[in-house]
Parts: sequence; structure tokens; C-alpha cells
Amino acid sequence: MICILLVAGHGTLLETHIKNDATGLYAHLTGIPKALLPGVGGKKILDFWWEAVNTRQLFSAVYLVTNADKYKHYERWATANDFPVENIINDGTTTYGSRLGAVADVELAIRSRGLQDDVMVIAGDMLCADQNFDIAQVLRFFRLKQGELAIYYEMEEGEKTTSRGIVEVCPSTHRITKFMEKPAAELTQSRLASVVFYCFQKKTLPTLTQFLNLQARVEDRVLGKYLQWLINEQKVPVNGMKLPTGFQLIGQVGLSDYTKWLAHYSAKQQGCPARSITCRSYARIGIMGNPSDGFNGKTIAMTIANFWAEVTLLESQTLVLLPHPLNDPTEFGSLQDLYCISRKEGYLGGLRLLQATCKKFYQFCSKQGMALTKQNFTLKYDTNIPRQVGLAGSSAIVSATLKCLMKFYNLTDNDLPKPIRANFVLDVESDELFITAGLQDRVVQVYEGLIYMDFSKELMDKHGYGIQTVRYRIVFQLQVCLI
Repeated sequence: MICILLVAGHGTLLETHIKNDATGLYAHLTGIPKALLPGVGGKKILDFWWEAVNTRQLFSAVYLVTNADKYKHYERWATANDFPVENIINDGTTTYGSRLGAVADVELAIRSRGLQDDVMVIAGDMLCADQNFDIAQVLRFFRLKQGELAIYYEMEEGEKTTSRGIVEVCPSTHRITKFMEKPAAELTQSRLASVVFYCFQKKTLPTLTQFLNLQARVEDRVLGKYLQWLINEQKVPVNGMKLPTGFQLIGQVGLSDYTKWLAHYSAKQQGCPARSITCRSYARIGIMGNPSDGFNGKTIAMTIANFWAEVTLLESQTLVLLPHPLNDPTEFGSLQDLYCISRKEGYLGGLRLLQATCKKFYQFCSKQGMALTKQNFTLKYDTNIPRQVGLAGSSAIVSATLKCLMKFYNLTDNDLPKPIRANFVLDVESDELFITAGLQDRVVQVYEGLIYMDFSKELMDKHGYGIQTVRYRIVFQLQVCLI
């Protein structure tokens, strides 16, 4: 895999605003290319991208495409940052009016260096909200899907569709079904924005030249319109991968855009240096129909708030799973004490549930095309659900752990819908830990309240899960007898 970083744009608007700024606060940035402006955490914007791709195990080579006007700036940056100067490609343009267009710049890099490999293309002057995402996950998903790949993110409130390439993505196959370059808001309900962050197979690269031959105007030689043509007209399969982050400063932007988004992203990073997340899931009791959920039947069950499993996630330098002092004993008063505890309670505490949930979560996100940030955490749990009395204590720990992981990695109900979430919890127990588990427990713990569930074979075959048609939150006195 070869990476091409594009920084050949002529930032006319931003440079003009900086030059003409009356406050004098940005005078030291006059003439500096957008990619070399300060980004989140004090790093230059391009520094972030170079650190992300500067891995020999992932990329055989990294190239930087710039213009003649800013070539010297990037040459000095390369010398200071151990970037091979010979890999800087000058497209020869000196003004915005003489620009080649992003597609032509990519084609120039491929043709001039005789590149014969899969290629990742990234706009090196984009400001990324999250400084910790793992680019290796992008490459793994690209190889897993064996097709072209476009990165997208969910736009924040206030971002307009007319400023981005908008994609519509099939949730089951992850294939982009439609690409619209800067559409009016009324033309799509999608809020998924594609940015210049693509992976192309070697066999697809000739289509760049084919596209350029069709486009006489430089305004049309942008990667967004190339993707629109490739997907909508050529019907080339292009997969989408969602990053749980945002991207800004794309294309022509002004000083107000730069300062606004830099402050916004910097505040996000500084606002939660060590996040602590606590989530609960509750015990489940069957009211009617149990155990017909295992035989394509119908059931009514409910959660009870008196009994719960609570999981706490705290951001940390390394990933740590803390054993519960009672349920995962590691210290005993004597050999006889160990014997008695082991004979009564067995060897299977809650720690394995945390580990299996984390493993399954990473596996699920990788297969679903959701890149996770490179952040570590410490997990611990507590529970007052009595063991082995049919109150679904194990799945409550798994469910609470999943809630914490979703919040930590900024995943929404759209990324992991509740029916899929219930199946996920079941898979952790049955597939990973070989725990005999029914269907209804996880459904009730995900939705909470009083739930009617239909697990008929027709519905299960069609959807992969049952249908929940009633949900109530009620308060009444209920006596639970544990025998």
C-alpha cells in the first residue's frame, strides 16, 4: 500500500484573510500553507497525518503532492520531520487559477513515480477532530472488503450538506449506494459526509485518467466528482467506513472557519483528559412464556431496578480489567478457604465477561467498518444480582460493559441498533464463553421496562431477531423469592 498526501491546494481565501487581519494576532502565519498551520494540540495539521501514516509495516512509501508556490515550505518541513524530500512531488502550479485539480494531482503522482500498488489518498490539510484514531483499522477493513473504500463521518449540527460530498450507505453490506457532491439539503436525508480519505485498488487507478479525459474544466477535476462518477455512473463497488470523528478546513475556507473549528476541536480534547463512564443494566424476570423464547414462542418479561450490574470505565494509559474482590477472588485466607469458596461458587467470575465483551466489540466494529480511536481504559464492575437464580446476572454485566464501550468510542444507536445490541450480548455469552443463554434476557436488558417479545421462526429468519411490540415503564410492588 502506498499513501499520497495531497497539499497542492492554493489556500487563497484563508491566506488573504490572515494577511488582511486587522488584529495582528495571526501576522506570524502570513504566507504559511494551510497544512502547516497550527492544529489540535499545537501540532501542525500535516504533522498529524504524517505521524498517522509513517509506519513501514503499513505503507511501503508515502508521497506528498504540493504546488510550485509552496514547494519550499514543504521542503523545509520535510527536512525537519524526517520526511523523504525526494518523495515531494511538485505539480508546477503557482496560482489558484492554474491549479490542476485533486484528481490530476493524484494521477500525476501515480504516473510520475510509476506506482504499481494499492493507494491511499488523504487531504493533508484537513483538520481532524480526533487525534487518536487507528489508521491500521482502515487498511484492515479495506483488505477485508476487497474493494474501493471511502471514509465518512456523521456531520455535526450546523454543518451543511452543500459543503461536503454526501454518501448513502447500505448498513448490511457497507457499500455506498449513492454519492452526491455537495447536494442541497432537500435532496438527501443523509448526514454522512465523505472527505478526501480514500483507498483505491491498483486495478482501479486507470479510471483516474479515464475520468480526466471526460473533464475539461478544472472545477470538475475534484475527487468528490470522481467518486460520484465512479459510484453512480460506472457502478464500481465502493465501500464506506465510518470514523467516529469530524473533519474540517476542507477546500476554500476563511480565517473565521479556521479559528472556530480549531477552538472547537481543541476544547473537545482538553475538556475530558480522563473520562469516567458508569453504566448499569438490570436483572430480568420472566412474567409469561418462559422458556418459549428458545422454541420460537412469545414471552413477556421485565427488568427490576433493585438488582443491577454496574460497570465503570476510566480512560487510562494501558487497558486494564480489574477483578471484583468477591466474584473474582485472587487472595484467600488459607487452602481450606480456597477449597470452600471454589466448591461453592466455582471458578467463573465476571472478569471473563468483561474480557469477552471487549474482544467481541473490537471484532464487531472491525467487521462493520467502524474505526476506533487508539485510547485505552480501565474496566471494573460491581453487581448485586444473585448468582444462578435465573435473573440474567451474566448478561447484565455484558450489557453494561457494552454501554460503556459505546459511550467511550462515541458510537450511537445508529451504529449499533438495539436489536443488534441484544444479539451482540447473546453472542458474547454463547459464542465466546459457551454459556447456555436464552433470547429474551438480553432483549429486556437492552430495552428495559416491561417488554412483549415475539420470537417466531418467520421473524427470526427474516430479521435475525424477534419483534418487541410493547414497552412500558411501570412502578409496582413485586415480591421475588429466591430459592
